[in-house]
Amino acid sequence: MPALNLAPALSLLLAFRDTPPVQPLRAWWRQAGRNLRPARPRAYAPRRTNAQDAVIASGRAGWEQRATVLHEPRRGPVPTIVLGGFVPDSTEQVFLLRGQLVRHGSVYYFNYPRHGFSAELIAAQLADLIADLNARHAGPPVLFAVSFGAALVIDALRRHRDAGRPLDVAGVVLVSPVITAADIIAPGTAKPSTLLGRALQAFLRPDEPSAAEVEKARNLFLRMFDAGAQNKAALIALMSAGELRRLHTRVKAAIRDIDGRGAHERVRAMLEPPPLTTDETALTTAPTLVLYAEREDAVLDARAPSRLALDRPCPAGFPAGITLTITQTAGPAVQHASLIFHAANFLPPITAFYQRLKPRKFLQAA
Repeated sequence: MPALNLAPALSLLLAFRDTPPVQPLRAWWRQAGRNLRPARPRAYAPRRTNAQDAVIASGRAGWEQRATVLHEPRRGPVPTIVLGGFVPDSTEQVFLLRGQLVRHGSVYYFNYPRHGFSAELIAAQLADLIADLNARHAGPPVLFAVSFGAALVIDALRRHRDAGRPLDVAGVVLVSPVITAADIIAPGTAKPSTLLGRALQAFLRPDEPSAAEVEKARNLFLRMFDAGAQNKAALIALMSAGELRRLHTRVKAAIRDIDGRGAHERVRAMLEPPPLTTDETALTTAPTLVLYAEREDAVLDARAPSRLALDRPCPAGFPAGITLTITQTAGPAVQHASLIFHAANFLPPITAFYQRLKPRKFLQAA
């Protein structure tokens, strides 16, 4: 299975057992806000689905491979489209960042299908949604992608750039991006050194993995969650006991429900596109923020080609982009895509990024 934003520090399983009813000030304040304006994302479909319809009609993808798009409506000039990693779903991926995102506008969550996958259809869904948002809103959306979701964003940007119809976005945020399987396992590696690499290896073959291999991968993912049990106190400080239980249930459901075909097709989505290189033609001229954690080595290979291309003052393919490394001065180091334990570390650059965006209506008036 591909780039799951499942760094060892993101383990939740043990933290949900015997959690005392402690609700520190930060969790209480956020929960109070959620009670006043609860997050109730609902299914969303753009008024026109021309791009999706064309892919389906071509026979290259089926409806079962389409992502579910959920919408959390808010007033604001800059909507956000979230594409998470392999698990959890996007709705859980940005659980602790949601409050910041909705301050700027509506949030649209791409939750991937469980029993199939098509990068081409995801790219078409993005194109239809972006066109719809540009027609409905004062300005275009921000694409916010985490781990494996970055591969889908870059694939969509490439497809539309190469077709001469670049996606009209306000900005791009990539958190711990994983663009290709080579970012996780170096080509020719006989025995991956990480749990994630061992879980992924069986899905790199052309044929679909066996039921036993799928079950083995599920168990490895659970072990990766267990590896973060030492962060139980940190979890309790971040979320209430009820929030922890809900998040735990949903993450386990995501791991349980993905079948062999769904996992295999997601891996193929990483293998087929070319890797990002330092001479990549501009994917977008929109402002872009690339965020790496200080400890990516639990997931990314030391020679990950995408990191070599993106971890530069001006990341490849993004002429208006910057790359930052998120660190922790005290406590456990920031792990790959650790948007639960280290949400407070990721928030400042994300907040500053959104504050710099100029709504389209303002630019037109100027």
